[in-house]
Amino acid sequence: MFEPPNAVQLRVSIDEIEPVIWRRIVVPGAWNLAQLHLAIQAAFNWWNYHLHEFDIGGLRHGDAVIADEGLVEGDPRVFDERAVRLRDFRPAGLKFTYLYDFGDGWRHTVEIEEMVVLDSVPNHATCIDGARARPPEDVGGIPGYERFLEVIGDPTHPEHKEVKRWCGGHFDPEWFDLAIVDKDVRGALKPNARRRLHQPKPNKPRA
Repeated sequence: MFEPPNAVQLRVSIDEIEPVIWRRIVVPGAWNLAQLHLAIQAAFNWWNYHLHEFDIGGLRHGDAVIADEGLVEGDPRVFDERAVRLRDFRPAGLKFTYLYDFGDGWRHTVEIEEMVVLDSVPNHATCIDGARARPPEDVGGIPGYERFLEVIGDPTHPEHKEVKRWCGGHFDPEWFDLAIVDKDVRGALKPNARRRLHQPKPNKPRA
């Protein structure tokens, strides 16, 4: 007997950064775009402080109430992201855009890799793979992140100590811990979900 898919496997990557920063997540097919937004936030440990929207086939989807408040005459309409469910997207390989923070402009490519049939209907998302740490919040977009990496990587730079303090005392662009990220993603919809303010520091080796 044919079992309809009950989950969607997605690959989400941040545009314009090399090597690529990406996460592979499996999300309940019944979830809508508002819930996917929270899963992406958790997967990258974004703080959900800023506005966001999805661009799917040239149509904008986001928080319709907030969008209407700031709508300028002539702007394209923003559709309610809660009205679009992931199970409505059928073709594997379909890609769309998720934009977070209209100031820094973190553009993500979301690719539907596979419609999945799990043994039981999922009630949470999971992260199954990924690579590299996302840029710090409010770093200034791609140009700001490039400058940040230059300063943080040069202990002799006059701004090194200040920038290091600003980012929590430690930043490794290659950091990715699947267990930590998966735990964050599993709890993405919890009302008290918290984000780490800074990247976890590596454990010091025992003497």
